[in-house]
Amino acid sequence: MTTTNQAPVHPRHRLDGHLLNPVRFSIMAALDRATTLGFREVRDAVEVTDSALSKQVALLETAGYVAVGKAFTGKTPRTSLTVTREGRTAWRAHLAALQQIADPS
Repeated sequence: MTTTNQAPVHPRHRLDGHLLNPVRFSIMAALDRATTLGFREVRDAVEVTDSALSKQVALLETAGYVAVGKAFTGKTPRTSLTVTREGRTAWRAHLAALQQIADPS
C-alpha cells in the first residue's frame, strides 16, 4: 500500500460524524425545515421514543448543533429544539458531501 502526504479527497472524509446516526440525521432534517420545533413534534416526525430522542438531542446539543429551550405554558413544561448556526453549517456541509458521493459529476 502506498501512502502519500496528500489530504484525503473522497467526499466521505467530509461527512460529519455527529450526523451519521440515522436519528440525529433525521432530527437535523426536521429542524432544517422549521428551525425550531417542539420536542413532541420532533419525536413524532422522527418516530422515536422520548428517551431515544432525548439521548440524541443531548449529543447534538453537546456538539453545538441544537439549542434546547425550556418554557412553561401555564403549568405544562414545553421543550423546544432549535438548530444553531453551527448546526446548520454542519448540516449543509454534510448534505453536500453526501451529494458529491451520490453524484460525483
